[in-house]
This record gives sequence, structure tokens and C-alpha cells, in this order.
Amino acid sequence: MDALGRRVLVTAFDGWNDAGEAASAAVALLREQGEYEPVFTVDPELYFDYQYTRPHMVSDGEGRRMLRWPDATLYKPARPARAGTELWLLTGAEPARAWQAFASEFVDVALREDITGFVALGSMMSDVPHTRPISVFAGSENERLRDVLGLERSTYEGPVGILSALAVAADAAGIPAATLWASVPHYVAGHTPSPKATLALLDRLEDLTGAQVPRGDLAGEAAAWEASIDAAAADDEEMTEYIRQLERTRDTWDSPEASGDAIAQEFERYLRRRGDGPTKPGRDEPPRR
Repeated sequence: MDALGRRVLVTAFDGWNDAGEAASAAVALLREQGEYEPVFTVDPELYFDYQYTRPHMVSDGEGRRMLRWPDATLYKPARPARAGTELWLLTGAEPARAWQAFASEFVDVALREDITGFVALGSMMSDVPHTRPISVFAGSENERLRDVLGLERSTYEGPVGILSALAVAADAAGIPAATLWASVPHYVAGHTPSPKATLALLDRLEDLTGAQVPRGDLAGEAAAWEASIDAAAADDEEMTEYIRQLERTRDTWDSPEASGDAIAQEFERYLRRRGDGPTKPGRDEPPRR
């Protein structure tokens, strides 16, 4: 945990990096359960395409209507911690342009505020069952972080999101960066928030940083989420069988006696049953597991 230091910036963004809203919900809960104040907000005119991320009309407490523009903001704890790890937060909408400048602005602020570590939270749609524990890939390009914290190095090559741009910029500036990716069942990720994945991300964040991380009502919400999917699947024989296939595959991967060949053979059988060929993840994520 000392590898990330005692002032860790945790970031998540709406959009491409946020299947089931799991990552953005994790940072939102941290902010709601703590006391935070803004440190820095980017100029939205520089980074957002309003046809893609539209401003919202809202009403304030006095009934006045106003436009709320898309933003990205860095927050610090209102009361600095006397001991232990401080979690600072960076969240907002994924920018549409000028990512290098966007990342540079936040890294400059992080350096000014003596941020010692960076953890990006993301969630991806994966071929996993909702009935099993949510797997979280913990990775880093920083060799020391991998050695000290037991992280992996992703072999993914392909299109990326803003989380990767920020992590690369932070690490290049001397702020060690790690990423946590929760795997959200693809058959529900686009339809409903996934509190079970949010809970898994927060559990892993606490392990990684040593900070006390609030969970709110996530345990109950995760159980209700799983039960609601069970109920929906019970009325759909095809969906029930599909989930069983995912469970068998996941159990094979998790089995301690499973060899690499056995896992590969089970995955090939699973693909043949589906009639699909190999697929590739479509965002800045590790290969599907």
C-alpha cells in the first residue's frame, strides 16, 4: 500500500469506461459518504462536444432553471486525514477531444497537490454470469507497483478511453498509476446499474490503498440486483440456459486444478455453443477473462 503513498487520486468517468455505471457509481458513493470540496474543474468549452454530451436543464432549490454543463472535476477531502490514506476524487464525463491537454491539466494539479498515487476505476461488459462474484482486473504499467501490490500487466492492444490517457500521463509525471476493471455481465450492463460490480470495485480499492472505503447500502442493493435478474431469467428458458453455460465456463476458469489447455478447450466449446468466433474487448480493458 505504501507504493501508492498516502494521498491517492481515484478517478472514474461516465461513458465508454463505465459499463453498468459501476465505476462512476463507486466514486459517487465515495463523494456522498465523505466530505469533499472541489479543487479544479476544466473549461467545458475546450473538451466536450455538446452534441455528444449535452448540457441538462435543471432547477435549483429555489425553483430557478439553469443549464448544467458537462464537466470533469477534481475533489479533495474537506478535512485532511491525520493518519492513513487520503482518497482524492476525479470524476465527470469523458471528454470528446484534446485528451492530451485534458490529462496534462489534471496531472499538473495532481503534482501541485502532492498526489502520491493514481487509481483508475473502470467497468467493462464481459461474458460472465451475474450469479458469481464479480471479477476485478487489477493492473499497472508501473513495475514497482506490480511487484509490491501483486498487480498484473495487461496485454490488451486496441482502442482506449480517457482512463488510459490519464494513467499514462500520471505515470510519466512520476505518479504511480494502477487500474481496476470490473467485469459486468453483458446481458444486463446496458439496461441497469450494477451495484454488485460497484461493490467489487470498492472492495478492491480498499485492498489496494489501505483506506477505509464506505460501502453504503451496496450489499443489500447488490443482493436485490442479483435477485431481480434471477427472476427475469426464470421466465426465459433460453436466457436460463445461457447463464448456466456462463456459470460452467466461469467455474472451470476458477477451478484450482484447471490447466491452461482445459480452460482453452472449455472456452472453445462455449464459443461453438454460441455460434460465435473469438471476440475482442472494445475499450481500454484487459482481455476478457
